[in-house]
This record gives sequence, C-alpha cells and structure tokens, in this order.
Amino acid sequence: MGILGNSYPSIDLAKSVVVVTGAGRGIGRATAELFAAKGSRVVLADVDRAVADEAARAIGGKSTAATLDVRSRDAWDTLVADVGRIDVLVNNAGVMPVASFLDERDTIIEATMDINVLGLSHGMRAVVPGMIKAGAGHVVNVASLAGKLTVPGLVIYNASKFAAVGLSAAARLEFAEHGVSVSTILPSAVRTGLSSGIQLGHGMPTVDPEDVAAAIVNTCKSRRAETPVPGYLSALDLGLAVAPEGIMTLFRRVLGDDRALKRIDHAERAAYEGRVLKVSEEVNG
Repeated sequence: MGILGNSYPSIDLAKSVVVVTGAGRGIGRATAELFAAKGSRVVLADVDRAVADEAARAIGGKSTAATLDVRSRDAWDTLVADVGRIDVLVNNAGVMPVASFLDERDTIIEATMDINVLGLSHGMRAVVPGMIKAGAGHVVNVASLAGKLTVPGLVIYNASKFAAVGLSAAARLEFAEHGVSVSTILPSAVRTGLSSGIQLGHGMPTVDPEDVAAAIVNTCKSRRAETPVPGYLSALDLGLAVAPEGIMTLFRRVLGDDRALKRIDHAERAAYEGRVLKVSEEVNG
C-alpha cells in the first residue's frame, strides 16, 4: 500500500468480469446495472433464479444470471468454475429479520448468520485465490451501518453485520500484499424490501439502492477500506468512540431507534418476511 492513495493494480471496468450476489433485487440489481453501464461482464447471482433471469434480461449487454445460495461452499465453487476469471466480487446478498431478540425463531437466526457472515466468507475463499493468482482483484462486502450502531429489534442483524465488518477488515490486511483489495460498504436505511414496513426518515438517514450502487462501483477506483452511505456519516466511528452513554441514549431517543420494534407495519412487511422464512426453512426444515 502506498503512503498516499493506494498501490493496488488498477481495474478497467470495461474489461472486467463482475459477480454480484443477491442481484435480483434492490442494491444488487442496481449495482449490476451500473457495472453493466460501465461495460463490465456482469454475472447476477441469486438464490431466486427467476428474479435473476428477469434482471439480467432487463439489463442486457453482457449480463447473465446464475443460481447461487451463498450459504453453500459447493455452490460457490460451481459458480467460480462456470464463470472463470472474476475481477470484482460484490458480496451483497443478505437478510434483515426484525423481531425482539428473545422472540426470534432459531431457524431465522441461523439463516441470518449463514447468509450475512458465512456467505461473505465462502465467497472470498472461493473467489480470492484466483485473484491472488492473477495478482489483482477487488472484493466489495456490503455490510451496514448496523455493523457499527446497534438497534433494538435488529439484534441478530447487528451481530451479523458487526461480524461482516470485522471479517472484511481483517481479510483486507491479509490480501493486500497480493494486489487484492477488500472494501466494506456501510449503508444506512435503504429503500428496498429489507426495510419494508419500517418507518424511514424522521431523523434516520435514508438512501436509494442507486446511491449504494454508486458507492460500490466507486470503490473499484478508490479501494477505500470503508465507505458509509450517505458519506457524511463517515464521522460515526469517532462519535461512537467518544460519546458518553447518556448522550448516545438521548441521541437514540431523538432518532427513534425503537422503531423496528414499536413502529413497524407487519402487513406491509409480510412479503419480505415470508421470503426470509422460506429461505431459512429450505436448509433447516
């Protein structure tokens, strides 16, 4: 690494092969669209092949769809064998269950950790060896500001995203000498299915999938270790480190950080919760 900037090999997106997980919807789809607009060959990987196929057809260009359950190392190895060279890996697939910690189902807890943490681990362990052999590559792990800031009602999601942040930071140190960079994206609340039924705004920074996609693509040039979205939240780490607990409690009260528990529309969220339950039962059932 250089003292100023970075010394990673540059990435020409017009000549790159990009794999995006969870690419059928939301952030993943917006990210695939943006990479495709840059001329990349994009593989839209998703456990729901139907939505991945539809997204790939809509995006066009050199986009293709692939079936991938990120919890399965075998599935990852099959994907890598089918795709061949991978220049950029975007580990975006994730789930966000909302419930009181003591009321959450064990199957959903296990699925959340498997998808949000082991999914990243399996992805990097399957893809990065090829990048190291090539002497270049870039991994983007989509975590969350919930990997820095705890929220009632999101205990397991918090745990998974804190783990994702640590996993990414440590892997970045190991891979750097091989020319492979790891960047972590930390979105605030995003207007996607993950946040359906939860009151957005009202003091909570809220962004669109396209904002997160732009930050992801930008890391291919900047190779920054961490990028919050929106960017003005970059001071969050310092604030969390120095603010007394009383101040943080007041801040949380003003922000309304109990909204995931007390101000949630379960009817509006039902479709998303149904998808999470289905995925959790496919392995545990």
